[in-house]
Amino acid sequence: MNITRRRGAIATFITLGVLLVGLTVTLNITWIVLHKSRLAYLILGIILFAVLLAGVVLNTVFLVREIRRNERQDSFLNAVTHELKTPIASIRLYLETLQRRPTSEEQKQEFYKIMLSDSDRLLASVEQVLKAGQLGQRHRQQNRTLINLESLVADCIAITLQRHHLNPDSIVLERVPGAVRLQALGIAEDLRTAVINVLDNAVKYSPEGVHVRCSLAISNYNSAALTITDTGVGLDSNQFKRIFKRFYRVPGRSMAKFKGTGLGLFLVRNIARQHGGDATATSPGPGLGTTIAITLPLASPTEVLPLL
Repeated sequence: MNITRRRGAIATFITLGVLLVGLTVTLNITWIVLHKSRLAYLILGIILFAVLLAGVVLNTVFLVREIRRNERQDSFLNAVTHELKTPIASIRLYLETLQRRPTSEEQKQEFYKIMLSDSDRLLASVEQVLKAGQLGQRHRQQNRTLINLESLVADCIAITLQRHHLNPDSIVLERVPGAVRLQALGIAEDLRTAVINVLDNAVKYSPEGVHVRCSLAISNYNSAALTITDTGVGLDSNQFKRIFKRFYRVPGRSMAKFKGTGLGLFLVRNIARQHGGDATATSPGPGLGTTIAITLPLASPTEVLPLL
C-alpha cells in the first residue's frame, strides 16, 4: 500500500515537472515570437527561460530523490524493528518455557544455547546501527595500529563459522604465498566489522549452500586486496554501486525473503574509504554468486620496521 502510494507521488511530481517544463517552453517561444525584432528582449527571454527550466528540473529531481530517500528510511526502520523484535521474542519464549514447565538439564542447555545465539544476533544488530552513526564522524584517526590482515581475516572467518554453525570448509581462506605479510595501519575493530559484514552477507545470500572463498593479494604494488566470493543469488550489473548506499536493499520478490537493515555494505565501503581504500562488488549475474573486494593501502616500510 505504501509502495503504491509512493510510486503515485513520484509519478505525480514527474508529471507536474513535465507540464511545467512544457508551459515554460511555450511561454519562451511566445516571448521570442513577440520580441524577435528586439535583440535585448530576446536575450533576456532566453536567459529567463534557462533559469526557469533549470529550476523546474532541479525541483522535480530533488522531490523524487527525497521520496526515495524516505522510502529507504522507512524500509530500514521496518527491517531494524524485525531484527530487534525477532530475537527478543525468541528469548522471551524460552524464558517463559523454563519458568512454567519442568525441563531436563539437556533441554535447559539447548535453550541456553539458543538464547545466547539470539542475544548475539540482537547485539550484532544494535552494534551495526551504532557503528553507522559513529562513521558519520569524519577523520576517525584514533587507535590506528599495525594490523596483520591475514590474521584479522582468519579471525573473522572463525567468528562467522561459529555464529552460523557452519562446517570449517564452508569458508576457505587462500593463504598469501610465501612469507609475505600484508599489513595495514587502521582501526582493528572497524576492519573486523567490515570483513564480518561481508562474510555474513555471503552466508545469508547463499540459500542453496555456503561455499565462500576468501583471498588476499597485493594490488598495484602498494595495496592489499581482500576478495570474498560466494556462490549465492548474485547481482545484476546495475546493482554493483547501489548496494553500498545507506539503507539500500536490492528490490525484487526473490530478495524480499532475505532480512537485513541495508547498513552492512554501507559500513563496509565507508570503513574501507576511511582507511584510504575502497570496496567494490561484481557478479556474473543472478544466481551465479557475488564477489566483494576490499582494498586497503599497505603500511609503508617506515611504519612496519619499528614494530618488527
